Parts: sequence; C-alpha cells; structure tokens
Amino acid sequence: MTTIRDLQIRRLEPSDAALYREIRLEGLRISPEAFGSTFEKENAQPQSWFEAVLGRADVFGAFLDGTLAGVAAYAAQEGSKQAHKATLWGMYVRNTARNLGLGKKLVAAVLNHARERVEMIQLTVVSENDDARRLYSASGFVEYGYEKRGLKRDGRYYDRVLMVNYLGEGLN
Repeated sequence: MTTIRDLQIRRLEPSDAALYREIRLEGLRISPEAFGSTFEKENAQPQSWFEAVLGRADVFGAFLDGTLAGVAAYAAQEGSKQAHKATLWGMYVRNTARNLGLGKKLVAAVLNHARERVEMIQLTVVSENDDARRLYSASGFVEYGYEKRGLKRDGRYYDRVLMVNYLGEGLN
C-alpha cells in the first residue's frame, strides 16, 4: 500500500505542461461527465496550450513518489464586482491514488491559496458524484444551488450541484 508520507503538493509551472496534459486528458477520458470541457477538445490542443493554462492559472499538483497523481485548480473571478470570488475547478485524482487523502490535501492547498486572495470560493460538481460531494462538504463547502441538466454528454443530461466555501469568519 502506498503511504501519504511520499506526497508533495505544489503549484504546477509551465514546464510541467506535459505532465499536466497527461493527467488532464486522463480525467476527461475516464470521467467525461465530471468536467465542462471534453477529451476531444483538449486532446486536439498542442502542448503550448497546456503551458499557457499553467502560465495563467493556479493549478496545484499532488506528486506521489514523484508521479503526478492529482490536480486541482484555482481561478479568481474578473471584474471589480466579482473580485471577491474564485472558482475551484479541474479537480481530478488518479484511480491508483484514491482513498489516500490526496483529494482532501489538494482542496486544502487551493483553499489556503484562496484565503490570501478572495472571500469565497465556488465550485460545481455532478450531482451523482457522491464521493466528491462528501469531500467538498468535509472541506467546508456548502450546497447553495442545483442546476438541472447542467451538462449534456452523448445525449445524457447531468445535474450539477453548486457549492461555496465562505473563507471569512462568520460567513458560513
């Protein structure tokens, strides 16, 4: 059994683009219902596109024994009226690294990063993804909305749960 003691979490840099592309495409291929984007769209992108993503976004990677095993990203809202908010997106942990606490540590890394920058962080999760919903709830997120038929893939609709974590004291 792999232990969590060999874990390193750090922000990915543009030089990590090949690793990021590989895990991102894996997530899109294995769990297409969990993401707003598609494998087909992102697989068609050159590595420079992934370098650009890592250059403009705060994407955190969990390295287990030196291998990128999970990712989670942070994006601040733009515009003065929404600058107090951010989004947690692109969360994915490889099957071989699940149930080791990586997801919890990745979410914590994004929340710690967000605390210095915004008042609240939002996310959406497919309603059927009970494991992710439990993880986010345990990390301080609360459900505040439900988007019926929020995503559609191969003729099937997926409902999305909207969640928020109010980072300031007394806001929950």
